[in-house]
Amino acid sequence: MTPIAWIIFIGIALISYLVQLNLQNKFKKYSKVPTTNGMTGRDVAVKMLQDNGIYDVTVTHTPGKLTDHYNPTNKTVNLSEGVYASNSIMAAAVAAHECGHAVQHARAYAPLTLRSKLVPVVSFASNVMTWVLLGGILLVNTFPQLLLAGIILFAMTTLFSIITLPVEIDASKRALVWLNRSGITNASNHRQAESALRSAAYTYVVAALGSLASLFYYIMIFLGRRE
Repeated sequence: MTPIAWIIFIGIALISYLVQLNLQNKFKKYSKVPTTNGMTGRDVAVKMLQDNGIYDVTVTHTPGKLTDHYNPTNKTVNLSEGVYASNSIMAAAVAAHECGHAVQHARAYAPLTLRSKLVPVVSFASNVMTWVLLGGILLVNTFPQLLLAGIILFAMTTLFSIITLPVEIDASKRALVWLNRSGITNASNHRQAESALRSAAYTYVVAALGSLASLFYYIMIFLGRRE
């Protein structure tokens, strides 16, 4: 690996660590700030779904921290233990964000639809690409096609990361608009909800950049060894 490549990878790793640390600090800080109406994360999720005319999505809880997600397959908004029963502004923001994905699904938001279609392909690619890439690097001089196959698999996961960006950003925008319009946030705490969701979005940006950097690295190996 060239010195420039090392600098890029170390830089992205450092930024990723700082972004994750910032998100955890925001979560801890804003989890102590209660909503003015005392609504829990579950209450917020149910109300946002109903306000958007969505009645076929179930709000449930999932173990772990920062494990909140929307599952379009079984139409469930899964809220983590620190969000589901919490009446904090952080819980409200996270719950509204995940419901933003449910709204996207109901409205057939194109990037979400595309991402959902890529899930089976990306799942397969993620399971095998590490071994394909490793074998491809070891055999690049005798069997370069193996590395090329690994690059194609890795490119699918990179594409997934890039498509995830507009999906996550749009879900946060929907959440913030609704939180403000419904009165769950106000002039004193709306910026906190916005700050929390912005910090979460940064994690996806860094992940996409890291995936792109890795993809270019493998491409450089493939092209360089073929010369």
